[in-house]
Amino acid sequence: MTSSNSHLTSTLLLVGIAMSAAQAQATNGYFTHGTGVRAQAVAGVSLALPQDALVAASNPAGTGRVGDRIDAGLTWFQPDRSSVIEGNLAGADGRYDGNDDAWFLLPDIGFTRAVNEQLSWGIALYGNGGMNTSYADNPYAAFGASGMAGVDLAQAFITPSVAWRAGNHSFGAAATFAYQRFEAKGLAPFDGFSSRPGSVTDLGHDSNTGWGVKLGWMGNVSDSVTLGIAWSSEIDMSNFDDYAGLFADDGDFDIPESFGAGIAWRLNEALTLAADWQQIQYSNIDSVGNPLAPLLSGVPLGVAGGPGFGWEDSDVYKLGTVFTVTEALTLRAGISHMDQPIPGGETFFNILAPGVIETHVSFGASWAVSDKSEWNFAYTRGLEKTVRGANSIPGPFGGGEANLTMHQNILAIGFTRLL
Repeated sequence: MTSSNSHLTSTLLLVGIAMSAAQAQATNGYFTHGTGVRAQAVAGVSLALPQDALVAASNPAGTGRVGDRIDAGLTWFQPDRSSVIEGNLAGADGRYDGNDDAWFLLPDIGFTRAVNEQLSWGIALYGNGGMNTSYADNPYAAFGASGMAGVDLAQAFITPSVAWRAGNHSFGAAATFAYQRFEAKGLAPFDGFSSRPGSVTDLGHDSNTGWGVKLGWMGNVSDSVTLGIAWSSEIDMSNFDDYAGLFADDGDFDIPESFGAGIAWRLNEALTLAADWQQIQYSNIDSVGNPLAPLLSGVPLGVAGGPGFGWEDSDVYKLGTVFTVTEALTLRAGISHMDQPIPGGETFFNILAPGVIETHVSFGASWAVSDKSEWNFAYTRGLEKTVRGANSIPGPFGGGEANLTMHQNILAIGFTRLL
């Protein structure tokens, strides 16, 4: 077996391990803030700043700019999510802690290989995002629910990519196989508002799959400036059949389209500044973007175009810096901000999915232990954010407001092997 085939076989063997280990997370809405340890350290900046073999997750044109390598990482993810209900006439007032599942481990791995000076290929496996809440004290108990409440959504992607380099320009394309897993529990009061009672809650985990496309470009417009643009298609997923009475369109839960642009400016041999803009089109997915309000005018959960979580499209702005201290030590830092995806009027249903964080601050480092091997580290703090309800709890549920709060700690460690 050739060295290239051996490395690829190792990568594919880890695919099954990582798929089974993928856990739910929430950073930029329910998309991850960065893929790969190095990208996490600069708050996710990557559209014009390729740093490792996981770059195809954001811009497949970068596959042709990182060389022959394997990058693997493990992220410890600790979200703190809670909700407060106030002014409710049904007796639901109180503070609810959604942290019965306290932390998660999230693996990723990427491999790239140059075929010749122009053509490169790679494969990346990573968690794209997700959402988890677990309320031991059920916030919907006053409305007839029992037991624990919460959801568990996890997304894992496998992205094979190719990149063609022509002079100062790189063009990339990738296919993405997506796997999702979902569970809902403790939502019995909503069963009576569904087109398919019995397909709303407490059915264990269901899964679905689908395929999407990524396209990207990177270009050196001067000796010191690189630009990048990238697009990821909406991924048409098979339905969550077990939850066809919860999600619009008989359990449809597609993955939103996203796109963006970036710039990297190399100020000198040691210092690079980079920035990205990204838009995530949550509103185009009925089960995510449709408001809950039609539920009260006779439109049940689960029907075509039915009620959802009311999420809006979000723009994400990222700024990062990379500083080479010595040949062995590289430092990184970044900050990102996203537009709030959850309006104040939609917080009642989003007690289950309080993806309200707007700002991430991160830093990290790489330490080369040889000319072929390097350890990578990143820490990210998702700053605490509260979204207060605005006429958020419908009258039939006793009125009042649901307020959502979240902050996060994200610690990642990874290893790079140049081939």
